[in-house]
Amino acid sequence: MRHVLSVLVENEPGVLSRVAGLFSGRGFNIDTLNVGPTLEKGISLMTITTFGDEQIIEQIVKQLRKVVSVIKVVDLTDLKSVEREMVLIKVNAEDSKRAEILRVADIFRCKVVDVSVDEITLEVTGDQGKIKAIVNLLQRFGIKEFARTGTVALRRSMQ
Repeated sequence: MRHVLSVLVENEPGVLSRVAGLFSGRGFNIDTLNVGPTLEKGISLMTITTFGDEQIIEQIVKQLRKVVSVIKVVDLTDLKSVEREMVLIKVNAEDSKRAEILRVADIFRCKVVDVSVDEITLEVTGDQGKIKAIVNLLQRFGIKEFARTGTVALRRSMQ
C-alpha cells in the first residue's frame, strides 16, 4: 500500500543523505521525495511516498524518529490531506493534432509553458489520478520528455 510521510527536519547539510540512507540501508524504496524550506527558518519539510504494509511503515516511521535531525514524522495516509504534484510534459504537436492537444490541456487546466513548430510543453498540477489520466491521453500523440516533481502534501485543517 502507498503511504505519504510528512517529515519535518532541520535544514542542515547531510539530512537528506541520512534519511535516504535509512531507507536504502533497510531495503525500503522511496517512490517520490520532495524537500523544501518551511516558513520557519532552519526547518524543511520532506514529503516521502513509499510502499509497504503497516508493519514496514511503522518500522520506517520509528527509524525516522531516531534520526537526530528529524523533528516530526506524520503518516498522512489515513488522515485527510491535500496532495499535489507538478509535471512537465513535452508532446509531439503536428499541426493536425495541435488543436486536440490544446483541448485536452484546457480540460485538465494545464498551462502551456513552451511551444515550438512541432512540440508543446504542458505544465500539469494535480493529484496522482489527474496526472495518470492526462499522461494516458497524451501518450497517443507521442510524449517526448517527461519531468515530475514528486508529491507534496499537507494535512487538512480541522482534524
